[in-house]
Amino acid sequence: MPSVFSVDVDTSSRSFFLDFIERVGNRLPDPITLFALGTLMVMIASQLAVTLDWQVTPVQPVVVGSNDQGPIIDWQPLPDKEAAQSLFSSDGLFWAISNLVKNFIEFPPLGVVLVGMLGIGVAELTGLIGALLKLFMMLVPRWLLTPSVVFIGIMSSMALDAGYIVLPPLAAALYQAAGRSPLAGIAASFAGVSAGFNANLLVTGLDPLLAGFSSEGARVIQSDYEVAATCNWWFMIVSTVTMTLTGWATTAWFVERRLADRPADEAGVLAADQLSVQRLTAEEVGGLQWALAAMVVVGAALGCLILIEGAPLYGIGARFPRWVESIVPMIFIGFFVPGLAFGIRTGNITSDKSASQLLNKSIATMAPIIVLSFFAAQFISCFRYSNLDRMLALSGGQALARAEMPPILLILVFILLTAVFNLFVGSMSAKYAMFAPVFVPMLMMVGISPELTQAAYRIGDSITNIITPLNAYLVIVLVFVQRYAPQAGMGTLISAMMPYTFAFGVVWMVQIVIWMLAGWPLGVEGPLHYPPGG
Repeated sequence: MPSVFSVDVDTSSRSFFLDFIERVGNRLPDPITLFALGTLMVMIASQLAVTLDWQVTPVQPVVVGSNDQGPIIDWQPLPDKEAAQSLFSSDGLFWAISNLVKNFIEFPPLGVVLVGMLGIGVAELTGLIGALLKLFMMLVPRWLLTPSVVFIGIMSSMALDAGYIVLPPLAAALYQAAGRSPLAGIAASFAGVSAGFNANLLVTGLDPLLAGFSSEGARVIQSDYEVAATCNWWFMIVSTVTMTLTGWATTAWFVERRLADRPADEAGVLAADQLSVQRLTAEEVGGLQWALAAMVVVGAALGCLILIEGAPLYGIGARFPRWVESIVPMIFIGFFVPGLAFGIRTGNITSDKSASQLLNKSIATMAPIIVLSFFAAQFISCFRYSNLDRMLALSGGQALARAEMPPILLILVFILLTAVFNLFVGSMSAKYAMFAPVFVPMLMMVGISPELTQAAYRIGDSITNIITPLNAYLVIVLVFVQRYAPQAGMGTLISAMMPYTFAFGVVWMVQIVIWMLAGWPLGVEGPLHYPPGG
């Protein structure tokens, strides 16, 4: 059955633009060299900023009086100025050298990917993943493959960053098994996981985190103001639906059309005689039965650890529920144990030695990720050490804070500003920690609620995640791409993801404008206006 979105659309000009980006991007040096050169450029820029004495004075909105329209606010400078730190100074070079190993070891995706992919690798090498993919293709209609992948990617934010590890390689294999480009599968899953990161049908651990920052900013104007964790719930439920449909349409209209005529070694479609056989063998059926039994046992055990009071995974951890903070080890167990059961039943695992060999092979396949992570970690850490990320965010934010615009235009510009600075400050919480004290009270002064400011921030923070090198998982996804297209570079990945950035951005901004015009609440205790009802 053809895709619902398989309509005739003239994409020649768009394809030319994306092909141009891909050609230019792939003519750049290898990603390892790019990150090494990027680190050097950050070092030079930090020294230049120090030499020119570039400083940014943070400002804080302060209520200085009131009138008939409400509080009168003034912008007062904070005593501590933000200044760049040179990486070419004696202290800066010492930091870069002494932290070389630490930056690598503490690179956020590294441990997550190694542990998670270790379990997935065993499940893949024993044949469990392949059998599950065949079963999936038998049960799910082909035309629902893309929306299913995008939707699961969006919902994966419940488990923080786990979706980056699990979904891209599985989606690639699913698309390849269906006779479609594996690169399209990676793109669709990455778009859901990363560009749709802030949407979800449920309230996740991100909601109370953002609400806390919003509450602190709102108390500049109203000392007892409290932002509820559920304040964006309705808006994000609808966003999950609209972003799933948008990701579906973008994949069908743009991404797959560009990849349709490419050879298999450029992540195109395999010839019919190269496709894996779709029928499950008797051994695979038996292996799936054993694996299913193992999944039930593991699921029941983990469920007890999560739900029984006093159990290790019960309750709240440092910032999120304990089970969320333990999701990567749970992924490892959830794939390793069923993979082990499948391998024993099918004869692919005959002893503890053969099981150990599979673990070794799993790590061997991750060598490109390890090498690339080393150089990416130095670039990101040096950029953070230089303080240029904070200075750029603060200077741009203050420029918008002093601009006088209508509320709808102000929200749209704020979304775009957040999207741009997301290219330089990757951390969602770090960026909002800087933005909330400035923008939340400023927008309250023009009648925009903290809850609406928070929703707008979530849009801008999501849509450029998939094209910024400061998203640490971008390099991980690139390695997944290179499994199917060995010659692919950063240009290949960014040109595949850019249509999602534009499409998600346009649709999400239209949605928030409609929401504002209609006057709908954003969620439970989620007013649009300040004061509520105003």
